Amino acid sequence: MHSKVFGDGERTFFGIHGWSGSHETFLPITAELPAGVRFISVDLPGHGLTPRMVMPDLQNLASQVALEMDSVESDTFTLVGNCSGALIALAAIEASPNLRRRVERMVLIDPFAFTPWYFRIFLIPLLGRLFYYSTFANPLGRWITNLSLRARRSAETDLTHSFQRVDHGVSYRYLEILASIGSIERWSDILIDTDILHGERTFGAIRESIGMWRSVWPHIRVFELREAGHLPILEATGQVRQILFEPDGEGGK
Repeated sequence: MHSKVFGDGERTFFGIHGWSGSHETFLPITAELPAGVRFISVDLPGHGLTPRMVMPDLQNLASQVALEMDSVESDTFTLVGNCSGALIALAAIEASPNLRRRVERMVLIDPFAFTPWYFRIFLIPLLGRLFYYSTFANPLGRWITNLSLRARRSAETDLTHSFQRVDHGVSYRYLEILASIGSIERWSDILIDTDILHGERTFGAIRESIGMWRSVWPHIRVFELREAGHLPILEATGQVRQILFEPDGEGGK
């Protein structure tokens, strides 16, 4: 699995991008790291510079990600999961008991706790794949989708930009995998210090998800990022960096 390492400090962070992303998702954060920090970001199978797997399922995807996380040369590290990358990260911890000891903190950025209807329509037998390709593989479809989601993003960001370069066969398979996860109650025994960050203008499903995450992990801290939509790393970089690298700061609720 391809990875990119930024910085050479002892405090280690491991980033997993979300749907249709790559290690470049974290570039706004890694552009300027505090002293003493090392940030590792990976390309999930079929993304960026990592070759695709042959029809992966959740178990073998989680196992491969767990192997990559286990290879980190640090006794402990902070795990950063962006959007659906948070779910893949949790599946990897589930697959490797050793990671429960080594991951000392999780930072989950705008994470869904369930598959909302506007993703489920892409999984309707026969028609779903057509809907997906019309929405994300077609330039006009991407433009219309991004325009319709202007309330969930800043004026400068494009929620469909990453789909310009993605392997759509891989992207669709990941959507199927994510929908197969089921209830997040499966992770109730993963008891790790956890911060959840979400944009002030993000999707209603994310806001609904916050309550679901709290029901599973009452100990979490939640941070609402001012003026950000569903892309906090791009839209609220400074706020994300402060919470990520200064975990004892104020603002959780």
